[in-house]
Amino acid sequence: MTWDEPMRLALAEARAALAGEDVPVGAVVLDESGAVIGAGRNTREAEGDPTGHAEVVALRAAAAARGEWRLTGCTLVVTLEPCTMCAGALVLARVDRLVFGAYDDKLGAAGSLWDVVRDRRLNHRPEVVAGVLAAESTALLDGFFAAHRQPVSRDEMVGVEVVPPPISSLGTEDGEAR
Repeated sequence: MTWDEPMRLALAEARAALAGEDVPVGAVVLDESGAVIGAGRNTREAEGDPTGHAEVVALRAAAAARGEWRLTGCTLVVTLEPCTMCAGALVLARVDRLVFGAYDDKLGAAGSLWDVVRDRRLNHRPEVVAGVLAAESTALLDGFFAAHRQPVSRDEMVGVEVVPPPISSLGTEDGEAR
């Protein structure tokens, strides 16, 4: 099976996230036949929900459509490599396959920074297909961040004092955690 068409559906969800000023990440869940049973986009900003990641929204919709939390036989298609929360959610949902577009070298948990989905200590490890329409996903993300982040000049950084957190916030003085 080619994953381009399902990824285009996920990209459409990602574009829709822009209306809520959310990071443009989209996801769809496919059943065994390839039919979409869940779709989602980032809604953290729009709904003020820290768990409002595209993958979690899509997994919730798919579970509701199936009437159960186990999504055995399903494929999660997402425009960006899942973070640890989303990777954990898809493992717990027993998703058979993860297909993602762009790699996330800052938060990725499917091989970039961590590899939660292939951790041999877990009881479920989905197949991973990476890099599907990665250029389109990356371009959408790059455009969003270019419009939302203001660069900080070197002159603005002069005189900025970096203060470490107090020892009390790190643990006790003898190094033991509280």
